[in-house]
Amino acid sequence: MKRFLLLILSSYFLLPLRAQDIHFSQQGENPILMNPAYTGFYEGTGRFGAIYRNQWATVSAPFQTYALTAETSLKRNRQQLSGVNLGIVAMKDAAGTLNYGTLAARLSLAYYRAFNRQGTSVVSVGAEGGYALSGFDPSRAEMSDPSEVFEKQQSGYPVLGVGMAWFWQPTGDWQVKTGVAVRNINRPNISYLGLGDTRLEPLVNFYLRAEWRCWQSVSLLPTVMAQTQGRYRELIYGMDVKWYVDEIARHQVSFATGAAYRHGDALVTHLTMEYDAFVFAFYYDSNLSSLAAASHTLGAFEVGVVYRLVRDKGVRTIKCPVF
Repeated sequence: MKRFLLLILSSYFLLPLRAQDIHFSQQGENPILMNPAYTGFYEGTGRFGAIYRNQWATVSAPFQTYALTAETSLKRNRQQLSGVNLGIVAMKDAAGTLNYGTLAARLSLAYYRAFNRQGTSVVSVGAEGGYALSGFDPSRAEMSDPSEVFEKQQSGYPVLGVGMAWFWQPTGDWQVKTGVAVRNINRPNISYLGLGDTRLEPLVNFYLRAEWRCWQSVSLLPTVMAQTQGRYRELIYGMDVKWYVDEIARHQVSFATGAAYRHGDALVTHLTMEYDAFVFAFYYDSNLSSLAAASHTLGAFEVGVVYRLVRDKGVRTIKCPVF
């Protein structure tokens, strides 16, 4: 009886929910979450970030997701045109009344190289490895027989991924950043019972973001992101407008707002502010799927903050990074 109940529970949660990785609506603010090749792909010597996401609070117990990131440079040549960067990501999510979720940590390493002395064309390749632990809280379950006990409440597994990214700045008014990554290339078995294979399918991510300085202090930033994982598909496309209030070295101030459509699912709007070495972001997903009637179009909100360690004025840094 216990194994049967656990099998049902595992099938219900693992197939529709855990067949997908933890993901966020934020893209450009903390790109290491999308692609290990973006590790260290920024202007400065270090970057730290934090994100919190709350989803489906009006439908059921809210799905809550957290992430912390840290990146630093291990080695750069004298001209700052090539180097090796190190990053770490820690994530946790909890869903539903049983607090079913995943706690994961992964380490990433990336090598970048510029193809010219101006640093206007840069390629980065990266790899990551980590470990994840999925589980639930059985004390929240209502059992027909109170004496029943779950024999296994957690499942641990390693995760591996690779990625490549490219930055290109053909003119002073245009920048393009794109990349592709594949995660879970080892297809880890996340079964609780060991009675069969419940595999976490590879997650393929493609990302493209451009910036066009259409006016002296205003830019347009079109974005496209596509992801696929097993039978799950996600396509997001949209446009941001960014206003540069102050671009003086070591005192940058800017605001950005925009909207993107997650195809067949939600309208994602956001507001971000950059002040000196900080970036603050607020995202909101308006549900447009078949659950809109139950959720009253309320989907999820996300808040995030990123802090960059910026070099002193006059010291050359990588040009590729920050949009």
